[in-house]
Amino acid sequence: MYSIMFLFIIIMIICNLTMLLSIILSKKKFFDREKNSPFECGFNPSFFSRMPFSLHFYLITVIFLIFDIEITIILPLFYMMNLTNFLQFIFISFFFISILTLGIFHEWYQNILNWSL
Repeated sequence: MYSIMFLFIIIMIICNLTMLLSIILSKKKFFDREKNSPFECGFNPSFFSRMPFSLHFYLITVIFLIFDIEITIILPLFYMMNLTNFLQFIFISFFFISILTLGIFHEWYQNILNWSL
């Protein structure tokens, strides 16, 4: 039990020494306000904390994520073609692509795909 505690204390001392050495030997001696502030999508977090964000850009981002996930679902379909017979593959592919097509038509009728600002 004492040996485990002793090893833990040794490890803590080594970790603290390496962190202290990295702080002392680091080449960055000056602190820039721009580099120390968090990146907030191009907005300055100090002044405009409640700046309105366009809903149109949010919807475009959601559509992009949906199509990105769609590609990860389409890729295993080609592997599945070897595991099932051709009729099952056609049925599953048609079902999946019809859901995506209905989603695109829904987005089109809601004017989400209108790229004009």
